[in-house]
Amino acid sequence: MSGGRAGLQRWAALLVLGGIALHMTLAVLGNITDYGTNWQFVQHVLSMDTTFKSPALMWRAVTDPTLQSLAYLAIIAAELLAAALLWAGWLRLWRARRGETEAFQAAKGLALFALAWAFSIWVAGFIAVGGEWFAMWQSASWNGQDGATRFATVTGFALLFVALRE
Repeated sequence: MSGGRAGLQRWAALLVLGGIALHMTLAVLGNITDYGTNWQFVQHVLSMDTTFKSPALMWRAVTDPTLQSLAYLAIIAAELLAAALLWAGWLRLWRARRGETEAFQAAKGLALFALAWAFSIWVAGFIAVGGEWFAMWQSASWNGQDGATRFATVTGFALLFVALRE
């Protein structure tokens, strides 16, 4: 690996990517080991029971426990896939850290895809679908938009940083 700025940038990319991978891993672990807490969250958001209950929106509510369970399992699966992809991307960058610039750049592909996947979970899944489609923004008690926005922002910055060329 070249020294100087390029070497520091590579280490920084590894740290940033590893941090996002750790966060996603802990999110998955929390959803699995504390299934009930986030299960309640998903149930309330999907059923829209703590929103303003506007008749124009309530047709969107999903109250069937089986469909709610499938949605929650899909969230966990998407996060698990993100964690696995992030760690695999981190490993590729780790292996390429001492290589030439082009080899390191080429190794970024999986990491960038993984970061984009994680970013889309927060933006498409929680902010768009949960926040807008299921009107989560209307709930004082079951509103995860602030957290999703923080996670999307941090993940978006990580995506941009890792994408930088040396």
